[in-house]
Amino acid sequence: MTLSVIGISGSPHRRGNTETLLDTFLEGAEGAGARVEKVVLKSLDYTPCRGCNACHRTGQCVVRDDLDDLFEKILAADCLAVASPIYSMGITAELKGLIDRAQYLWARKFMIKDLYFTHEHIKRHKGVFLSTAGLGWDNVFDAAFPAITAFFNTAGFEYYDNIIANDMDRYGGIRGHPTALAEALEKGKKVIDVLQRLGEEESAPKPEDSS
Repeated sequence: MTLSVIGISGSPHRRGNTETLLDTFLEGAEGAGARVEKVVLKSLDYTPCRGCNACHRTGQCVVRDDLDDLFEKILAADCLAVASPIYSMGITAELKGLIDRAQYLWARKFMIKDLYFTHEHIKRHKGVFLSTAGLGWDNVFDAAFPAITAFFNTAGFEYYDNIIANDMDRYGGIRGHPTALAEALEKGKKVIDVLQRLGEEESAPKPEDSS
């Protein structure tokens, strides 16, 4: 079965550093045999979470918009690649709006208790975070990691890897970075190789119990 990868660009700036990094990762995944799709949040019509907590009672979000279809695609994907530049030391408002709207999944898991991801499911579903930052500080990505961790956990994905590149101002953009694009291409291939191996191990005949 062909593996599916959905890449979500949370940047409001089209075809900039972060989206280029995501495109390269998806190119690597597609080259390894996966079916890939990119979603640009800027192009969608959606609103952030209202904080009404209705999902805690029903397991459903009261808001109906373009995120309905996106969440279906996320839950159906084998690999979820989430990309955001660092704005004011955190992820963009576009991506934060998506993550907050995933509250209904959290409610289904912990309030309604009709959604459960097994250890095996999580192991076979990989989440990758891609990000760029203008500053060269080593800690410039630190504030982004907890929200990304929460999103992957909520949606049933193992937080598998980061592809991050800082100091964009000094390099003059992602294409001037000495390693970032090559890393993204290679890691796109690698995650598919890993998932394919896991699938082969799962489908391989199990030795009969000799006891």
